[in-house]
Formats: sequence, structure tokens, C-alpha cells
Amino acid sequence: MTFRPLFWPTFFTIPALAILILLGSWQVQRLTWKTELINQFKERSQAEAIYPSSDILEFQRVGLTGRYLHEKTVYLTGKTYEGNAGFHVITAFESDKGDVFFINRGWVSEAYREPEDRPFSMIEGDVTLSGIVRLPQRQGSFVPDNEPEAGFWFTMKPDQVASFLALPTAQTAYFIDLTRTPEEKLTLPIAAEVKIDVRNAHLNYALTWYGIALSLLGVYFAYHHSLGRLQFGKSSDDETDTPA
Repeated sequence: MTFRPLFWPTFFTIPALAILILLGSWQVQRLTWKTELINQFKERSQAEAIYPSSDILEFQRVGLTGRYLHEKTVYLTGKTYEGNAGFHVITAFESDKGDVFFINRGWVSEAYREPEDRPFSMIEGDVTLSGIVRLPQRQGSFVPDNEPEAGFWFTMKPDQVASFLALPTAQTAYFIDLTRTPEEKLTLPIAAEVKIDVRNAHLNYALTWYGIALSLLGVYFAYHHSLGRLQFGKSSDDETDTPA
């Protein structure tokens, strides 16, 4: 094989190739980190339920006994269940220790938004529940601002809910998603199943960067081959005449 590289194509290709490989390797590291993080989330969500503390971690399973403050309720709009539009019912809950938490009780359709339309769900007295801790939601780029006075809640921000409902002592560092198992009978509001759905596309990103690096190498060598500066097999200088 004969290879006579050109200066400028080589000058630009080598650093570009190094950057692409570094980017791909960085995504591999991110893949390892994200996979470990997801495994931690799953372990927390499947662990024995504990009473929530101020420094509890997201997706930790918690258990509470206390009573719902049904008059302290807001509705997150734009939520769907099996393709049907509806709301998530967010109700304040006072534990038997006197702490107040916001509980996402689950999904209801438009027809059952108002409490009087679902009296069977207005549980009175002490109740024991199980759920997972969720951090305040981040408002998406195209999601409208919450309009509490108009009754429009698009993003679950516990501090805003506490202010609107006049609950200054409520826990606002997180809220709790009420959960159910697939075997449980569906009742309104329909609580969430425990599914850790954390985006993890780092493998695709790594393959993309590595793929671009291979493509760059292919173009580099193809360009030199088209100019006759990359040849395979014996060169003409190496050939010798065979005696007759």
C-alpha cells in the first residue's frame, strides 16, 4: 500500500477526528452515569415505604397516614389516560404527625373533575397511602404559565400551590405521586403505576459521534485515493521485470 497524505486535509482531519472521538467517549460515560441513576431510582421506588423527610430523594417510596384536605385541591390540566383528556387531582394531605404534603391522587376525566361528580372519591377521616416522591416540575418551553386565579395549572410547582391555597407550612420541596399496582382495581382518581421513565439516549448519541468520525475517515481516505495518493497493492516502483 502507498499513502502520500496531503498537508491541509490532514491538518484539519486529525483534530476534527479527535474531537468526534472525545464526544463519543463522553456520551459513553454519560450512558454509564444515566444507567446507574435509573437503577437507583428503581431501587428507591421499590424499597420499603418510609415517612418523608425534608431531604428525601426523588422516587423514594413513602408511606403516610392522615387525612385529605379536600377543600385544598387544584387540578393539573392537559393530562391524558389511555388517550383520554383530563386532569390530575392535587390535594393537600395532613399527616398524623401534623405535616402537610401535596398528593397527586391521579387522573380524572372532565366529567369527574368536580368533587360533587365523584363523591365516592372524597375519602373522609384517616387513610393510609403509599406513593413516590417527585420534585417540582420544570415548565416546558411551550407550556403556558400557571393561572391560579383562573383555575389553570399546567406545571406542578408546590410553592405556587401552597401560596394559592394559603398553606404556608406545606412541604414545597417536592410532592407525592399516589401509586397503584397493575393488579389493583381502577378507581377515580386513577393513580399512577410506578414506571421510571427517564430519557436515556446517550448510546444513540455516542453511536452518532463515532459514526461521524468513521464517515470523516472514509471521506479523507477516499479523497486521497481519488487523487492517486492512496493505492493498494504493489506500487509501480516496486515492480521488477521477470527474466524471460
